[in-house]
Amino acid sequence: MSVDIQGWFSTPIATSRNERSVALNPRLRELFLARELEPYRHAIHIPTQVGAVFESRFDLFDWPDEPIQQLAGFVHEALSGLIASINAYTPAQMNGFDIFYESWFHITRHGGYQSLHYHPNATWSGIYCVDPGELVADREESAQVKFYDPRGPITQMHFDAGNRQLDPRFGSIPIYLSHQPGQLVMFPAWLLHEVLPYLGQRERIVVAFNAWLEDVATTSD
Repeated sequence: MSVDIQGWFSTPIATSRNERSVALNPRLRELFLARELEPYRHAIHIPTQVGAVFESRFDLFDWPDEPIQQLAGFVHEALSGLIASINAYTPAQMNGFDIFYESWFHITRHGGYQSLHYHPNATWSGIYCVDPGELVADREESAQVKFYDPRGPITQMHFDAGNRQLDPRFGSIPIYLSHQPGQLVMFPAWLLHEVLPYLGQRERIVVAFNAWLEDVATTSD
């Protein structure tokens, strides 16, 4: 007897690898460490950030520096591909949208973390890993990104043999993700997540963004 299983109510989390990251990431790291200064700091402290976390202004992709523009191009291409794929848009339809970004970099040192949050006023969010920092023996949870089931606690009202080994696509336990250099992770902006405390010594450096789409403005003479 065959059973057709559909993935209804699924939450898409997509990854993409920057093939130029080996050359690009050291340049980004050097640039960001040099700009860990007050003029580049975001003006408003985000209360979910705890400890040694530096957050830049939210206009990163507008900076003219060549390494940043190279990264912005990679992110835009990857996100555009995701949006087109998941919505079944044609190239002509994609040309009818403008994608807008707010983007920033984080430098996290020992003990810093980001508590539970989501990203309002955007459709998609993403994290690009410049430097995952130092691995800590027997502490693989260090600086992991923890994603929560958006359906909430109702999915955990009862566990038995019928659901305790579900395929992760259908399960309800949180998903833990460890950053890899050059890896871009994209997810719906509404998805609750947190970054666990970083336990290493070398700086952990990532770039994050929020994105939203608008129809291309049309004007007539």
